[in-house]
Amino acid sequence: MRGSRWFAQVVVFLTCLTGMVTIAPSAMAAPSNGPQSPPPQTEFVVLIVLEGVNRDAVKFGPMPVLTRLAKEGAATWSAATVDPPLTLPAMASLLTGLPVEKHKISWNNYDFVRGFVRAPTMFDYLDLSGGRDSAIFWMDESLQQLSKPEPYTDYQICGPLKPECNPQTLLRYIRDYFRKATSGDGHGHAILSVPHLLVVHLPEALRVGGANGWGSAAYRRALRDVDEAIGAILDLYKELGMLDRAVVIVTALNGAGNGRPSLNGRSKPGTSDGASATRVPWIAWGAGIKVGYAITHPVSIMDTGATVLRTLGLETHVEWDSHAVEEIFAGAR
Repeated sequence: MRGSRWFAQVVVFLTCLTGMVTIAPSAMAAPSNGPQSPPPQTEFVVLIVLEGVNRDAVKFGPMPVLTRLAKEGAATWSAATVDPPLTLPAMASLLTGLPVEKHKISWNNYDFVRGFVRAPTMFDYLDLSGGRDSAIFWMDESLQQLSKPEPYTDYQICGPLKPECNPQTLLRYIRDYFRKATSGDGHGHAILSVPHLLVVHLPEALRVGGANGWGSAAYRRALRDVDEAIGAILDLYKELGMLDRAVVIVTALNGAGNGRPSLNGRSKPGTSDGASATRVPWIAWGAGIKVGYAITHPVSIMDTGATVLRTLGLETHVEWDSHAVEEIFAGAR
């Protein structure tokens, strides 16, 4: 006890003498029970882009994985897509953060003569940020129009021209890709590790709903297949020990309709109810995202690119009409 009192007197003397010695109250507190681990940092973004899915579709499905992401993350079921909500123009708006009149892709089939999209995409900005890499899995050949060669981007496409192409096929592609990417040498891929951004396009619900009717058993099965594919992707990240460092964003290019789209569902999804086709889910879940939060401000699929960059700690570029959905984040920028 005398030794402790003598030590305290010496500290006070030095403090008065020099004006430089300070002992914070926390330094005198009892030691903690152990080291405090920092919150997980977001290293990966998984962007899942659906078609033919809206709030009514989820009720009809049901889609338990998508519903759980919405309940546990930050969500809105009334995000805006482009009008008319065609696959190629809507995906171009999602990737460029621009409306159709600015990115100028108004057609809905692959046209080799027109070349690649000219407006910068989120993949361009991820490249410019210092090599943030992307892997993209399309299920529509028309989206090749958006697949510009990029130093840090890999693309893989299957679609209606391949009858065997379905969500399970795409999952095999993704699993094989991740197996090779984590092998150490990449097996000839541009990316030698798990990409910072994974983009997965799942349009099965639109195709089946358009061909068989939005209230059909086939459409219900398609919703189930899409939901299971989302769950399998999350399981893959969990197996690799990366899910706690990932943010999952799920949205759609178009919603379900009450009628049958023309041209096998490729041109006019939801023709008998325009509102149901242009209002889509927009859901964020994972590291640093608010839990059980209902998004209050208007959201557009054009905001997706800026939100991906914000999630990875990057800035949004001024030429975009895209704005990060700031209210979903649990912490400040």
